[in-house]
Amino acid sequence: MAAVSLPAQIKVGMIGLDTSHVIAFTKVLNDPDHPDHVPGAKVVAAYKGGSPDLPSSRDRIDGFTKTLVEEWGVELVDSIPALCKKVDAILLESVDGRVHLDQVRPVFESGKPVFIDKPLAASWADVKEIARLGELHESPWWSASSLRYSAAVRETQVEGLTGAISWGPATIDPTHDIDLSWYGIHPVELLYAVMGPGVVSVERSYTDGTDVIVGHWNDGRMGVVRTIRDGKRSYGVTAFGAEEVKVSTNSGAAYAGLLGDVVEFFKTGKPPVPNAETIEIFAFMEAARVSRHEGGARVSLPR
Repeated sequence: MAAVSLPAQIKVGMIGLDTSHVIAFTKVLNDPDHPDHVPGAKVVAAYKGGSPDLPSSRDRIDGFTKTLVEEWGVELVDSIPALCKKVDAILLESVDGRVHLDQVRPVFESGKPVFIDKPLAASWADVKEIARLGELHESPWWSASSLRYSAAVRETQVEGLTGAISWGPATIDPTHDIDLSWYGIHPVELLYAVMGPGVVSVERSYTDGTDVIVGHWNDGRMGVVRTIRDGKRSYGVTAFGAEEVKVSTNSGAAYAGLLGDVVEFFKTGKPPVPNAETIEIFAFMEAARVSRHEGGARVSLPR
């Protein structure tokens, strides 16, 4: 990736104002009195975006936009290239993963570092193209779920880790080809935060109410994601070690930890989670999609 040289106070632009993260992130970055304030960056401008065919975007975008402009004084601009000219770095926040590829193209062309909020993309083809374009333009990018920073990950560190189970909600939206990318990204990334990369194959048992997804690591370890669509919704992790088993459900959103790393990434151009691992997480979910449609067959991760 190209070297990044940014001022001490980074001017941040947002793309896509149709998610609650828009307000939550702006509060943490812009309000010095916020208990979780992260200094060094301020949201100053935004491109509204939006997806009319997606209710979670269409029905919320005007309210979030109004709050961002009226309460936080953020300037609206009419195009992504115009936004890139006004700021030092980008938060791509659009709730709809389908639009991320098209929206990140002009950001890559500008050379500005960009954090792409979950999901990185809605299809495996788009994930690969984002990775290709980022490399082509030598433009720094990064994507992650905030649950990677939850206390549950720290609380389940064990010596001699042999495997882990994560769980969490995984509602599915038919607009997203990788069905787990819509919300299942959170428990999947929890598993990766504990286990690390190295999955070679996946098998998935699917019902309308839940999934059980087994990942097979290249060192012989196994990890399991148990999704929730029916019943009590919560997040958690169980880690199996050589001498102990640890369980934690302390997995609330950890925006301060995430944004602290985002600001550092803006300064250095170095993702705290390697792009190769982020891409593997989506390969895991793509293999799980294929396994679902092949009746639970064991499927190798795509490359």
